[in-house]
Amino acid sequence: MQRCEWAKTEPMLSYHDEEWGVPVHDDCLHFELLILEGAQAGLSWETILKKRSEYRKAFAEFDPRKVARFDEAAAQELLANPGVVRNRLKIASAIENARAFLAVQKEHGSFDEYVWSFVGGKPIRHRCKSLRELPCESKESTALSNALRKRGFRFVGPTIMYAYMQATGLIDDHLVGCFRAQR
Repeated sequence: MQRCEWAKTEPMLSYHDEEWGVPVHDDCLHFELLILEGAQAGLSWETILKKRSEYRKAFAEFDPRKVARFDEAAAQELLANPGVVRNRLKIASAIENARAFLAVQKEHGSFDEYVWSFVGGKPIRHRCKSLRELPCESKESTALSNALRKRGFRFVGPTIMYAYMQATGLIDDHLVGCFRAQR
């Protein structure tokens, strides 16, 4: 079975086969992937996937209402937790992003409705033959990044948002020949 070139070993294989590029319409999963993509900045996605179950425990199963209520004591607990990336700025941004996420939900009815508006409600499908052809950002990821920053989100630069859009299926970058591109 042919896959995108980056999916070689676990947990990347399962992630590729089951999640990456699949359209997300669940706000909790949007929040999870937003936080994980921000945590990934400067690290490998494989590192984050290996910590994902610990992230779920540490971040209240990615319930943005609960994370928005995290205080300084909770932030200190997270900084001491080896199961997550112990970076003060990334932890603070996850808590702040939870609050901004709730504001978007309140204004738009759901975060899902809001982010899908950046792609006109349907996935953007690129048909590249190799990883070298894939962009690391796009006009859509830049627009989403700018909009989120204006709303107080952090760790949401255009490249991080491009990866988030790939993870949530807003952008489908499965390579030509990959069995997932055929679906």
